[in-house]
Amino acid sequence: MKKIVQIARLELSLLFYSPIAWLLIMILFLQMSFDLIPAIDEIQHIQDFIPAFSFLTDKFFTTSIKLGNLPYGIFFGILSSLYLYTPLVTMGMISRETSSGTIKLLYSSPVKLSQIIYGKFLAMLVYNLVIIALMGLFLIIGILFIDNFDYPHPLVALLVTFLLLSAYAAIGIFMSSLTTYQVVAAICTFAVLAFMNYIGNFGQSLAFVRDLTYSLSMPSRAERMVAGLLNSRDVIYYLVVSGIFVGFTIVKLQLGRVSKPFLYHAARYMLVLMVGLSIAYLSSRQPVIFYYDATYTKVNTIVKATQQILKDMGEEPLEVTAYVNVLHGSYSFGAPVNRIPATARWEPYLRFKSNINLKWVYYYDYRDPQFYVINQGKSLKTLFLERAKAFEIDTGGFLDPERIRKQADLRGENDRLVFQLKYKGKTTFLRTFDDASFWPDEPEIAAAMKRLIVTPPKIVFVTDGYQRSMDKIGDRDYKMLANNKSGRASMINVGFDIDSVSLDNDHIPAGIAALVIGDPRVQFSPVAKTKLQKYVADGGNLLIAGEPGKQAVINPLLDSLGVKMRNGTLVQSSADFSYGLVTPKLAAGAVAMAPDMEKAYKEKAKVSMPGAAALSEEHQGIFTIQPLLMTNEKTAWIKMGQFVLDSAALVFDAKNGDQNGAFPAALMLTRKLKNKEQHIIVTGDADFFSNKELSRNNIEVMNGSVGISIFSWFANREFPVSMSRPESRDNKLMLTKGGVSTLEILYYGLIPGAIFLFGIVLLIRRKRK
Repeated sequence: MKKIVQIARLELSLLFYSPIAWLLIMILFLQMSFDLIPAIDEIQHIQDFIPAFSFLTDKFFTTSIKLGNLPYGIFFGILSSLYLYTPLVTMGMISRETSSGTIKLLYSSPVKLSQIIYGKFLAMLVYNLVIIALMGLFLIIGILFIDNFDYPHPLVALLVTFLLLSAYAAIGIFMSSLTTYQVVAAICTFAVLAFMNYIGNFGQSLAFVRDLTYSLSMPSRAERMVAGLLNSRDVIYYLVVSGIFVGFTIVKLQLGRVSKPFLYHAARYMLVLMVGLSIAYLSSRQPVIFYYDATYTKVNTIVKATQQILKDMGEEPLEVTAYVNVLHGSYSFGAPVNRIPATARWEPYLRFKSNINLKWVYYYDYRDPQFYVINQGKSLKTLFLERAKAFEIDTGGFLDPERIRKQADLRGENDRLVFQLKYKGKTTFLRTFDDASFWPDEPEIAAAMKRLIVTPPKIVFVTDGYQRSMDKIGDRDYKMLANNKSGRASMINVGFDIDSVSLDNDHIPAGIAALVIGDPRVQFSPVAKTKLQKYVADGGNLLIAGEPGKQAVINPLLDSLGVKMRNGTLVQSSADFSYGLVTPKLAAGAVAMAPDMEKAYKEKAKVSMPGAAALSEEHQGIFTIQPLLMTNEKTAWIKMGQFVLDSAALVFDAKNGDQNGAFPAALMLTRKLKNKEQHIIVTGDADFFSNKELSRNNIEVMNGSVGISIFSWFANREFPVSMSRPESRDNKLMLTKGGVSTLEILYYGLIPGAIFLFGIVLLIRRKRK
């Protein structure tokens, strides 16, 4: 070990007595400064107008997402260019010895060749540590000026950067051993490192080539860990790469001393390679991978609720099959070329359940009649072959319509990419969506998995009385909230089953989570009313949503509940909107219904109701009644009689019977019955969770959240699966405009200048000696 250290000290002296090392360090520091300081300036400026700016540690140091004018996090951004700094440093490590002839002295010295290589590699490790120490100077900004700086996260990024630099150094040393010319060694190292930086983009459409090139791609592994999730697989990978190339260098020098056949040389290299690849393969098996999420909020780890679902599944495997239709536009996301990133989305779940088996099935089919109208006279196979030719798709392995329909019933999934989950004989669909993310996220994945181990709650919509439809896309209907398969926030995608029933013709299904009566326009028949009364008497959960002007229809349904829909219509004065648009605020009952709405309640969040009636508690009944939504007594009142909204401004008219005050626009009713709690919601508006109101973007409201919370309450909060995790703490940059100017002087001038002067002084002192 002593000899290895001596060799390392000698190499370091040669390295730091060279202007190249100092120049590269200074350029690297300036490159990172030019990324970080403008980002700090931007955030400081924005923070003057938006005080809370979350996850500042990530935004400055590790993020892989560009936000407006902000660059990537400096540790993420530097990964793609780190390979540029190694070749000029390592190019002379061995080639200098061979070109000057000193290699012969090394061969005849009492020092082992392996010790020589270890010493040179140790010198590079120390040089890399110097680089890491300079990078650490940027962390001082975070420690001093970011409130609650999340320091473990960037420390992991520094560790990953060191591992990547060390692997590059090992490759550079080996390249240096292959030639006597330092320039050639540098060029070869550039070529190899550039190849390993970009090889991950090649051959992604071919299964074997895809896996091979991805395994050789070095920065992609670092990018995952820079995000804050350290894992043993990728750490060992970088150690193995370093070990393989250090081993190659030792073999190269040892074989340079003897004359052996080519096969002997190849066998020595192959032995080193096989040992390294075996270690990398064994360490990449999912059951032996260890993880450490360095972020405070554990953003790289699925939430506790999802972990519990996977734990409850036990040792039984979960089969996940992706069905990808080449004739649908979603094919591009699931094409083989995108298989690696698509599969990587399941790693957070594999971390807690290693026997999740992923399969990809490709087929061609189309059920939409309009598709055949557009492509008249062409068979599905012809269309398939035309598309395959246009996009250069290998047609092997694609199932035809007959075979895919035997394998899976995909009716109703609109021919798009969809996952089918199978566990203990039960199946459920996990869908993709028409938004920027496309892929299902944790809320949808957790809900789909949980549906396999519990009985999904069923919400049933009543159809009697010309009520709002759960299947239509009209402004006043409910498809967007209830039954929109391509919308990720729709109830059908967060765990619920949706159905409908006619009370006149059918019985209310047993065991449902809730029954929904949405704006009936005519009175229920005696038969329907009797069934409804029995359902309520037996403890069934119920949502009754009425509209002003329908009091005669709604109030008979409310008699037994102890509440009433008041006469008249709620109106609200506004400078921008119609008087008919009422925006009641969350009441304390909202927090009792959904504890996670406490923050929204404190912030006085609103719900939009275009045309609402006020409710009242008529008598002390068997239910405990709490307001869920309350109007503002300063801006809203009950308007009696007929009025026109698009003429003159409405005024309060007490003589006409108008009533002033704060009125409940929604009530929640509870009672204990048969060892469970019965839940009932009554609202004076049936539009607040309609398709139109869920699409409203001209006022800040939370209709969708309230709608989902109501149905979650009916399901005893079993669905949607709770995604709660700690909130970020590093939300404030404690820096003024003058402070940013000081940082610019320090990081643009003083520190790089100090590096430059230190290098000059060291070189001059050596020159004098």
